Amino acid sequence: MRILLDVDTGIDDSLALLYLLAAPEAEIVGIASTAGNVAADRVAANNLAWLDICRAPEIEVALGAAAPLAVPLRTTEDTHGPHGVGYAELPPTTRTLSPRSAAELWVDTVRANPGEITGLCTGPLTNLALALRAEPALPRLLRRLVIMGGAFNHPGNTTPTAEWNIHVDPEAAAEVFDAFSGAPQRPLVCGLDITESIEMLPLHLTRLAERAGSTPVETVGPDDPITFRSATSNPIVRHVTDAVRFYFDFHRSYELGYLAHMHDPFAAAVTLDPALAVTRPATVAVELNGALTRGTTVADWTGMWGREPNADIVVGTDPAEFFIRLIERVGDFAQAVYGEES
Repeated sequence: MRILLDVDTGIDDSLALLYLLAAPEAEIVGIASTAGNVAADRVAANNLAWLDICRAPEIEVALGAAAPLAVPLRTTEDTHGPHGVGYAELPPTTRTLSPRSAAELWVDTVRANPGEITGLCTGPLTNLALALRAEPALPRLLRRLVIMGGAFNHPGNTTPTAEWNIHVDPEAAAEVFDAFSGAPQRPLVCGLDITESIEMLPLHLTRLAERAGSTPVETVGPDDPITFRSATSNPIVRHVTDAVRFYFDFHRSYELGYLAHMHDPFAAAVTLDPALAVTRPATVAVELNGALTRGTTVADWTGMWGREPNADIVVGTDPAEFFIRLIERVGDFAQAVYGEES
């Protein structure tokens, strides 16, 4: 599967990238860097650094728009850390950004490979909306689109009704859902209804280290000081541990438990294997004007609007199976990349 990844990296976006790099059935044909969790230039730097850490082949990384379509950028360093990757300190990289913008990457890639590219968006939809403006035929040129975003029969995580990715650029999200109305293949949408059930725990990090053969095998916990940094031998596991620990601390600060919702790697897993998800078709629109509900994704499940469905919304999954796949794939990948070095 040839995937164009559009991310606002981001702790859970980082795990999504690792999941795809670890998947033998996936080829990442390009990475679009979207402003969201942190500014677009920091997102791009994180993407380049992760590729270095993973000793990945050259993959084009393009810089996205600096701001949403119609509103100032809102970032979330409180959730993902000052650089977007929690406590992790990613090493400097000599890899360089593409001369193309993220929107140009979208358009050029799908035009050159009609029917072959699967798009995966785990951040705000700004770049994709700009690409759709340049190439309205994009929904027919893509093989499929997968979106992490929205909340349907579930509270929001940014406002009482709105999910973060949609809230950052609701105009872009509205343009995307409108553009895919009548597309040959409906977008697959992973909203908070399901992704907040994907709860990573310290035990999952321990199992990841064990699978990768990384030593010492550490078990992080809520009593670890902020200054704690992983000393495990495998660089991939070490940086993941430091990143996810920040995410654990964030969720705990909101009394959600010492855990982390893995929204984006779940979307990556569903991209590769849609059978991991139970879906239900609906017509999705984004509220742009409500004083209290701006950025809310509204789903018409029963055809009240008289419009054809424009999304397949994930309504069920097996979180335990997802974590088995994540640990096996990323753990084996980490071991293969560093082998006896770690």
